[in-house]
Amino acid sequence: MLTLYDFGNSVCCQKVRITLRAKALDWESVKVDLFKAEQYDQKYLKLNPRGMVPTLVHDGKPIIESTLICEYLDDAFPEPRLKPADPGLQARMRLWSKMVDEGLFEGVTELSFSAMFRERMRNMPEEIRQRRFRNIGDPRRRDRLMSTYELGARSPFVIHGIAAYERAFKMLEDTLAETGPWIVGANASLADISLMPFAARLDYLGLLDLWIKDRPHVVDWWALAREWPSFKTGLHDLISEAEFSEMRLHGPKIADDVGRIISEVRRNTAAAAH
Repeated sequence: MLTLYDFGNSVCCQKVRITLRAKALDWESVKVDLFKAEQYDQKYLKLNPRGMVPTLVHDGKPIIESTLICEYLDDAFPEPRLKPADPGLQARMRLWSKMVDEGLFEGVTELSFSAMFRERMRNMPEEIRQRRFRNIGDPRRRDRLMSTYELGARSPFVIHGIAAYERAFKMLEDTLAETGPWIVGANASLADISLMPFAARLDYLGLLDLWIKDRPHVVDWWALAREWPSFKTGLHDLISEAEFSEMRLHGPKIADDVGRIISEVRRNTAAAAH
């Protein structure tokens, strides 16, 4: 019995759902509404003390952290394999999981917040808004949220996220030129699954081309990913039209700022190389 505590448009939940679809597994979904702060409910915190989604419960045992959940699923349900057999390729695969966890996760959070959720919080009553700030519980996460709320795309945390995406897409272009069509070769792996939701969010915000339009191998990879059945059924088909509309509406509002910052990052990178 698999139970997934998730939230529809969470990139980390999307990563797990793509993995579940790729494994052809059935699961029960329990919604944890992040906008109602249900992740801080005491019953949920017993499953996931970090107060984050997703949480997978398998035969009564909770597993937390999306990257660990995906690897757990690949070990618990070995076919089809989503980790390459070769240890060297496994290390390359985990490099992408690490890059997502340590850079792109915060980057997509801040970009999404500056584009969409910042405006939503502005329209909240002051008491509810302050409760959201208090409920975060992690001082670092609170600092990021408050900075992005106050400064939008000009927040240093957003700039750090944009730079993390630039590094990732540059590395992806070089990697795919060598390995293609997927990150570790002929078949999709957990490396690709880790990255898919983070590319998808930028795409749905109308921002992805700012990074990849001059990177043909990444363009080809993204076209392949979008048509992969597990991506469609685990991510795209589970986003509501209201969520698509919100992303399409608000993403372009920060496009000029994001494009300017990408240009600055590239100029600084080129200058440092000489």
